[in-house]
Amino acid sequence: MKAPTSSPVQDSPERTLPSRRKASKSILGIFGSTFITIFLAEMGDKTQLTTLLMTAESDAPWVVFLGAALALITTSLIGVILGRWLANRVSEETIETFAAVILLFIAILLLGEMVSL
Repeated sequence: MKAPTSSPVQDSPERTLPSRRKASKSILGIFGSTFITIFLAEMGDKTQLTTLLMTAESDAPWVVFLGAALALITTSLIGVILGRWLANRVSEETIETFAAVILLFIAILLLGEMVSL
């Protein structure tokens, strides 16, 4: 007896639903981790403090908010475009190594400033 062949029911769109769910979870995971990372990194940094001071000095807090939001969106867009461009030309390991070296260099400079105080 011959083995049954695949039927249209087996190849229906409903069968691909788990892979779509997995993809959406992955997208939500990427979005969530990006939001949390950037949110925590920006908390209390000089950009937020500058925005706070500009709002305190101005009579137009919503204009300050819109200007700051547009500036952050623009810098994020530049980061995404540059990141995609680099990802198409340089290996992930090279990018990680280069980022680690830059961050280590910055840490050494900051440590040097603290010690010299």
